[in-house]
Amino acid sequence: MTKKSNIKVGEVNDLIVIWLKEYATRAKVNGFVIGISGGVDSAVTSTLCAQTGLTTLCVEMPIHQDSNQVNRGKEHIEQLKKRYHNVQSCEADLTQVFETFKNNLPNSNVTFKLDLALANTRARLRMTTLYYYAGINGLLVAGTGNKVEDFGVGFFTKYGDGGVDLSPIADLMKSDVYALGEFLEIPKSIQNAAPTDGLFGDSRTDEEQIGASYDELEWAMLESEKNKSVDDFSGREKEVYQIFKKLNTINQHKMNPIPICLIPLEYKRY
Repeated sequence: MTKKSNIKVGEVNDLIVIWLKEYATRAKVNGFVIGISGGVDSAVTSTLCAQTGLTTLCVEMPIHQDSNQVNRGKEHIEQLKKRYHNVQSCEADLTQVFETFKNNLPNSNVTFKLDLALANTRARLRMTTLYYYAGINGLLVAGTGNKVEDFGVGFFTKYGDGGVDLSPIADLMKSDVYALGEFLEIPKSIQNAAPTDGLFGDSRTDEEQIGASYDELEWAMLESEKNKSVDDFSGREKEVYQIFKKLNTINQHKMNPIPICLIPLEYKRY
């Protein structure tokens, strides 16, 4: 199921950088703010933003964070600041904010629902923080979601890491992001790390949460575009395809626009 990227990395890199710069110019902003997680998506996104020459603010927002994630994020930021003079960084430790929020709300008796709600709360606190920095510095919040996460399985938090101004890599498969990461020479520690959303305060990986690797999900997404059914597959392929179709179905509320109840004209007086 493994799929290697076939994108022309140099051309794609240049296209995204031009797109970012033109968008920021039209919006009359100073640049971009990006949350740095220690993962490949945020490393690639921040490097693309840095290439525009506009202000690129990298923000670390730990909440009981695994030390490996923190170290990878710091390594990337230091490397990026050495390569691009327009890169700035800051840290907003949200651990105490998170604890205060958690301690002032009733606990659920259903553990898995509580764990998920608190994980999503972390993402939403980070979104709020990024928009704070965006507001005071005249920046746009750059999203770090890739195509598999954003439009395949909906593996993001609604109004959390999904709350952004623009999405530079959302039309790239995960394999494409890795190819760009290699081209951009982001730290090897990030290129080789297992993907994780870092929302649970431990080292659990995305694959452990989803039940399939990104290579497998990418394969399933491409097969789904061919209108394949679950019965077209067997063994592990069938299992992966079922995982993909289930997540794609239940997470449509994240991928589609907010539904609006349209009021007929005859019910309006204006």
